[in-house]
Amino acid sequence: MGNSADIPQDAAQQIDDLSINTIRTLAMDAVQQAASGHPGTPMAMAPAAYVLWTQFLRHNPKNPHWFNRDRFVLSMGHASMLLYAMLHLSGYDLSLEDIRQFRQLGSRTPGHPEYGITPGIETSTGPLGQGFMNAVGMAMAEAHLAAVYNRPDFPIIDHFTYVFCSDGDFMEGASHEAASLAGHLGLGKLIVLYDDNRISIEGATDLAFSDDTAKRFEGYHWQVQNLGDAANDLDALKTAFNNARADLTRPSLIIVRSHIGYGAPKLQDSAEAHGAPLGEEEIRGAKRHYGWPEDAQFLVPEAVREHLGEAVERGGDLEQDWQRLLSAYKHAYSDLAEQLNAALWGELTPEWEEDLPRFQPGEGAVATRSASGKVLNALAERIPWLIGGSADLAPSTSTLIKSSGDFEKGAYENRNIHWGVREHCMCAASSGMMLHGGLRPFAATFFVFTDYARPAIRLAALMELPVIYVMTHDSIGLGEDGPTHQPIEHLAALRAMPNLHVIRPADANETGFAWRAALARRNGPTVLVLTRQKVPVLDQRKTNSMLGVLKGGYILLKEPWQSPDLILIASGSEVHLAMAAQQRLAEEDIGVRVVSLPCWELFRAQPKAYRDTVLPPRVTARLAIEAGASFGWREWVGDAGDVIGIDRFGASAPGEDNFQHFGFTVEHILEKARKLLGK
Repeated sequence: MGNSADIPQDAAQQIDDLSINTIRTLAMDAVQQAASGHPGTPMAMAPAAYVLWTQFLRHNPKNPHWFNRDRFVLSMGHASMLLYAMLHLSGYDLSLEDIRQFRQLGSRTPGHPEYGITPGIETSTGPLGQGFMNAVGMAMAEAHLAAVYNRPDFPIIDHFTYVFCSDGDFMEGASHEAASLAGHLGLGKLIVLYDDNRISIEGATDLAFSDDTAKRFEGYHWQVQNLGDAANDLDALKTAFNNARADLTRPSLIIVRSHIGYGAPKLQDSAEAHGAPLGEEEIRGAKRHYGWPEDAQFLVPEAVREHLGEAVERGGDLEQDWQRLLSAYKHAYSDLAEQLNAALWGELTPEWEEDLPRFQPGEGAVATRSASGKVLNALAERIPWLIGGSADLAPSTSTLIKSSGDFEKGAYENRNIHWGVREHCMCAASSGMMLHGGLRPFAATFFVFTDYARPAIRLAALMELPVIYVMTHDSIGLGEDGPTHQPIEHLAALRAMPNLHVIRPADANETGFAWRAALARRNGPTVLVLTRQKVPVLDQRKTNSMLGVLKGGYILLKEPWQSPDLILIASGSEVHLAMAAQQRLAEEDIGVRVVSLPCWELFRAQPKAYRDTVLPPRVTARLAIEAGASFGWREWVGDAGDVIGIDRFGASAPGEDNFQHFGFTVEHILEKARKLLGK
């Protein structure tokens, strides 16, 4: 409950002021106790948060996962205490003791909001611009689901996405991608409040930032309201939110000139108020400015708790109304309701794999990107909530859903998203779609361009979001586009990312199993790494079952006698080189096992007994072949083994010439193998 104090109240304005100052002082006290944090922005933005949460935000504190709730994203995640204070005061399962444990090990109030840690947190934010991009994805998901499932008199999916952004969010290039796309798509239920406090860590923002933000967003086709110095004007804020909600044809930006560290006698409007505790003296001065007991810490007046706690009853009523509407909807549109329920739970029907294409060797070689496109289209027929697209590369990545049209303004029901050349926004917004729920997004581009998207992929891994990334043109085999487009270190870099599965299939049928593994995964993202060039289709009459792909690695071709002399390990297109080398070495009476290792992470997760069956510890002569950086392969080949990789940039030449030039040949494998065996 906090300390009690006799704070006079006399009118509705008094409870507004009292509530806002409670938010401010909780933030100041938590940061001070933690000896780290960002107090200034919560102090400045408390009035805006108060107006939004008490008069507009539709949510249920007792059920943070109510599906038709409004989403609130604090993109400026450093101001996390603003959000924690609102959650606590609104009645979420976040105690005052949790607030006291701000930024401590194992607490439910980490330094930046973390999805899955704190009830009511919609996404992990902190890296600036990420929350904004996530919110665009949430708004896209709402628009799509509403277009697919709503019927006259049944607005089953009908909610807004609200975002608080800072100067830092809008300096990041990511924000340009997201704002441009949101305006182009006319996402009218996306409302962004921009905290224009004109302060950054280094000082005044005009050291590096002098954009006309209003004109910029007008150019992106947003509704823009510039409120000026109105951060404490509750009526102006209320009017702005109403105006934004009334325009459903455009996303909305509300610009508010605020004063960081509002009320602090010496540090208001200073960089010192941004990212460090104010200090006891300054806090006492700020509390004195607010008319607050100077010695009170973590004070929550009972009147404030009751007032903001009304969100519990209000949210419960909103959800009950929606549940009644949903019940009537199920009666009127039972098939749609059943599909929506499956989509919300992400359920895969028993037959979801039945129509997957099977590829035959006699049909000729197939690029794994092309095989992936056929698999994707078969899956899309069975999984109507599978949605996604490419960063202006769909014809090259084979990621068009042929049975659907284009997701665009006025046609949100379609499933082909054209992200434009916006890899970062594509992957972050895909995370937002996944966070929203009801959809399973995929995102596609050339593998080398994961460099542009890596921060978003990392946060998807951190949040355990099962987004699927379709990354094609996987190696020097892409050929003439040259080293700028040829990934080298990318496999190693992404394999180093915790909770990310990287799958590089060897042929068309392994690609189908890779998709199966990605869709079956529920606790993290998967990257499918696919070839541009055609590769032979493996003859499954001569190989072991490709079910081993689901385990990350398996014996593709067993040695011709009891125990192998050598193990060749490969992924992707290089598996075929290993198979050819096995035949050549057999002519020299050398018994070789060929192991396909498309996914290290899945293989690593298997029981040791299985791993030892595939890679017997007694066989130390091991050679890995992969057209990427050799970094990391020692885990599988050991100190006695060797790697044929590429640890320099590629070259502009036909793919086959590149493989020859950089040593990805059967002859080079034979040479390395003989050396390992002392022959």
